[in-house]
Amino acid sequence: MSNRVDCVVIGAGVIGLACARVLARVGHEVLILEAADTFGTGISSRSSEVIHAGLYYPADSLRARLCRPGRDALYAWCAERHIPHQRVGKLVVATATAQLPVLDKISRQARDNGVTGLQRLDGAEARALEPALHCVGALLSPDTGIVDSHALMLSLLADAQAAGAVLATHAQVESMECSLDGHVLEVGGTDPMRLHARQVINAAGLGALPLARRMRGFPADLLPIARYARGNYFALQGRSPFTRLIYPVPESAGLGVHLTLDLGGQARFGPDVEWVDAPGYQVDPARAEAFYPAVRRYWPGLPDGALTPAYAGIRPKIHGPDEPAADFMLLGPANHGVPGLVQLFGIESPGLTSCLALADAVRDALG
Repeated sequence: MSNRVDCVVIGAGVIGLACARVLARVGHEVLILEAADTFGTGISSRSSEVIHAGLYYPADSLRARLCRPGRDALYAWCAERHIPHQRVGKLVVATATAQLPVLDKISRQARDNGVTGLQRLDGAEARALEPALHCVGALLSPDTGIVDSHALMLSLLADAQAAGAVLATHAQVESMECSLDGHVLEVGGTDPMRLHARQVINAAGLGALPLARRMRGFPADLLPIARYARGNYFALQGRSPFTRLIYPVPESAGLGVHLTLDLGGQARFGPDVEWVDAPGYQVDPARAEAFYPAVRRYWPGLPDGALTPAYAGIRPKIHGPDEPAADFMLLGPANHGVPGLVQLFGIESPGLTSCLALADAVRDALG
């Protein structure tokens, strides 16, 4: 079977759906190819569902440039379309005096990123907001929130389909031939076909880099090495004493074991950082033993035996465990010289927050 289509988006996670929506709305004929049996079953279904304010990222990074406008656009989208969400706020806490300068550094970085509304609190002021908390100082981020990621993706898909986009599931892209006058995709799955597409967006998440390495005619020297970091989450049995998200000051491997809430008020702790050779989602209950001392630094009252395995997510890293955190990688025609092709690599946090802004950037990269 041979078909021609204007634009193919590979991957129906939150990023792929946001890209499909914006491209369909500006008049492109869009086909979304998803290898799984439905949308959003990969990275997008295994996040903490946090809407980030944009505190930490280097000011000149793509993460920083997309997070704040993405956050504002996402809050507006959720309000207009009645997507369940809540601007709960977050406390970044220092549990030792030696960590207080880190709060100052985060505050300066946030200002450089255009984030407003941060409040510096001492220990007593923080405990007045969250009495169960232990800290010597904190930053209150009022614009951090949480969102129902499935409802968000459902709304993005509905908007894309209303503009004419079509979703095909069980449609694994096996390989692709890139050329100056369009691209030929070999699609497997339940209905194998050969597709001729004028434009292609590779938003395949964990599969984006492996797919890119199967693209003939793409400069392979531009591709980073795919690495995988599993983040394990544990749920709190019983009711949480906290009404806000609680983050320790950042550690070298990430943002530390933090407390997030779902829209029902259930508390979750994580993620830790476990570098793995391949994606896998089994949570080892024994990993909870490292969570207890980490959490008790800011919540001394965490009861023994209160943590149960919840879920694990995989981050598509493009840096190694001993290397500085990598920025989002958006490779468009201006970067690689192949017309009508955008590749997205290393889209981890704050990808969910940035999805609408990132989709606009993909549209602009296509020209």
